[in-house]
Amino acid sequence: MKRWNGFGMLLGMFVLLFLLGGAVGFAAEPIKIGYMATLTGEGATWGQHERDGALLAVKDVNARGGLLGRPLELICYDIKGKPEEAVNAIRRLIHDDKVVAIGGSNYSGIQLAVAPIAEKGQVPVIATSATNPAVTVDPNTGKVRPYMFRITYTDPYQGRVIADYLIKKCGAKKLAILGDVGDAYSEGLTEFVRKTADELGVENKFWAFRGGDVDFRAQLTSAREWGADAIALTMLYKEMGLVIKQAAELDWKPFFMGGDGYSPNIAEIAGKALDGTFWVNSVNIDDPMFDAMKKRYKEEFGQEATEISNTVYAYDVMTMFAHAIETAGVAEGPAIKDAIENTQNLQVTHFSWSVDKATHNPLNKPASVFEAKDGKLVFLEQWKPDDAK
Repeated sequence: MKRWNGFGMLLGMFVLLFLLGGAVGFAAEPIKIGYMATLTGEGATWGQHERDGALLAVKDVNARGGLLGRPLELICYDIKGKPEEAVNAIRRLIHDDKVVAIGGSNYSGIQLAVAPIAEKGQVPVIATSATNPAVTVDPNTGKVRPYMFRITYTDPYQGRVIADYLIKKCGAKKLAILGDVGDAYSEGLTEFVRKTADELGVENKFWAFRGGDVDFRAQLTSAREWGADAIALTMLYKEMGLVIKQAAELDWKPFFMGGDGYSPNIAEIAGKALDGTFWVNSVNIDDPMFDAMKKRYKEEFGQEATEISNTVYAYDVMTMFAHAIETAGVAEGPAIKDAIENTQNLQVTHFSWSVDKATHNPLNKPASVFEAKDGKLVFLEQWKPDDAK
């Protein structure tokens, strides 16, 4: 998923050694796992929750005695949501820190920037919510990127759910799409929303903006004059909130539906106008299965987990790395990569993880649809695009 913007070449570093804290003693050298997270700047709340989820997973592994008789060490760099920072970080992780696997990030554009470096260094990378198909499959060759994986679904599936739901459930007849041109996540999601609308025979039209824009009244006015009765939001939460708020200020309330770029922070931007909007995510954050993680997060970090899905993603990514290292029997990148690729039915926190060898995507991951009520998301149903509804 997710957008990056801005520039800057300084590499923010956050190195974390999260061993068991004395309960288990290790004489062997640690197995080093890297993590790329946005810890400062826009999107920091996602990255901070991912870092924390990775920390909890490493703590649990070390409490069980580590892997191959060795402790795990987590080395996490602040990439500030920028591809140039991520490129610096992954080079340092591979060449200086000698990590054997890397978690993160949640930005499609960043994953595309680091993919060649991961392949050259032969270190597997698992993205959290980076949904562009090109993250794991090279669009120029059609071949899977051997060292790139993801834990979430892709834009084709997410985009199909958005269009399918707005058309079949909400009855949309003219679908407007607002998206960020030049952003990998937004462009990918837009493409597949439009493709699905075309397949379903529904008229659709795209309105563009650029990252950093704050006034969307011109696009909204044009879409209303065109006759749109529903709007697909193929962007991140900041712009989503502004679009929804400004539509309400224009006294216009079409059906809105957005993807996994949502954040609870959107309620502070959109206010009461957020109520009645629809959202899709790959996890149902209100499912009782997450209660234990929410409780533990508060106990460990002294605050509520506002982005529990990111925490769970990161925890489960680290669980996959631990499984792969144990399966491979060695802490070496190529062997870990092979073990990940051959994983079937690994039970992690929020689903049973099987890896598609052809795409390095998870197989059969469901989509959950939510409605915003009183500033919070309420789970409605799981939705499959081919459902006849």
